[in-house]
Amino acid sequence: MRWAPGPHPERDRSPIAEDSEDIVVDTETPTPIEKVGEDFFADPHAYYRRWRERGPVLYVEFTRNTAPGWVIVGYDESRAALTDARLRKNVPGLLAVFERKNPGSRANPGMFDLSGHMLNTDPPDHTRLRKLVNKAFTARSVAALRPRIQEITDGLLDAMDGRDEVDLIESFAVLLPVTVICELLGVPLDDRADFQRWTKLLIGGAANTDEEVFTAGSEMSEYLRRLVQAKRANPGEDLLSGLVHTSDEDNDRLDERELVAMAFLLLVAGHETTVNLIANGVRALLHDPDQLRALRADPDGVPAAVEEFLRYDGPVGWATARFTDEPVRIGGVDIPEGELVYIALSAANRDPGHYPEPDALHTTGDASGHLAFGHGIHYCVGAPLARLEADIAFRTLLRRFPDLGPSPDAPDPVWQPSFLIHGMTKFPVRLG
Repeated sequence: MRWAPGPHPERDRSPIAEDSEDIVVDTETPTPIEKVGEDFFADPHAYYRRWRERGPVLYVEFTRNTAPGWVIVGYDESRAALTDARLRKNVPGLLAVFERKNPGSRANPGMFDLSGHMLNTDPPDHTRLRKLVNKAFTARSVAALRPRIQEITDGLLDAMDGRDEVDLIESFAVLLPVTVICELLGVPLDDRADFQRWTKLLIGGAANTDEEVFTAGSEMSEYLRRLVQAKRANPGEDLLSGLVHTSDEDNDRLDERELVAMAFLLLVAGHETTVNLIANGVRALLHDPDQLRALRADPDGVPAAVEEFLRYDGPVGWATARFTDEPVRIGGVDIPEGELVYIALSAANRDPGHYPEPDALHTTGDASGHLAFGHGIHYCVGAPLARLEADIAFRTLLRRFPDLGPSPDAPDPVWQPSFLIHGMTKFPVRLG
């Protein structure tokens, strides 16, 4: 969130705007209801509960590194905002608003090449970029990866067998999706330590210095540029080689910067989401032994449980930032032109107006409609892959380690200081 990197006014108006209760807001100088502190990351839902009492859309400030903006916590308002074309995502406009709202900030030069991906673009550029990768992530294409994902999973759990305790993130939750996405993209697995370090600095930047973040952006940009050049010289049977080949055959498809940005998005989103889906889901189960036993006894319930993990404690906290390029009315609140808008997906997924008992885990319940992967044109392209990886991971982990439990000596978890990613830094568990 540190580097958070035309529409038709009537056609694209939010479907809920006219039905919402009016809230009087000083649109010239909005007064923040709260300044978000470092304690947010350990318990974001404590903030969300307070905010909901004030309404579904609120103006907040942050202690550091994130520009003030409007946070959407209501489910209906979030779902509508995710498809509202008046909330823009293109990098030049976003950075201009960010710098105006956060005057002491410095632009990260390394992020210039990394941030121009489809998640940070508006149509028609977004449509062109998304079309190039859609085919690789269809349900049919992803299903073909099941045998290999199962093989990787079995190998990782074999390596854990015989140990009393492990850090589940380090030993399993990271290695599974990292191996899969590296093979899919054609990225050398031996380089994983570097790009994981860069990723943590770039997307978890709330606790990192500008110098650390700038260096990570420059190093990762240069690494991916060299990787693209290597794929051009020696293409393989991988997705990145295919994208490079496509851009070389048709100059209107992907330029060099777009190739680097696409590689960045697929590499980072292709593993970080699944890491936290697995770890957060296991943690939720270990806190509810009855549901853990029930799921172990009925592995066919894993797909529904995965959807509940996504709703209850999903891997993404907030969607990437948007900005208004005209006045927008959401949830009865008038948001002026030139404002940042943050959609709190994890808050929407626990909106008591949409989900009964939202703060309770229900692995056999109906979590349909959750917004963990977003909604609309920016819906996560890798969602089928994340679901498949999680399905295999939970089925196999629960079968292989019937005595899996929390580590008795483990301290309270330390959560990544990121509004974007919701995940622990370590997760010690007992295997037997």
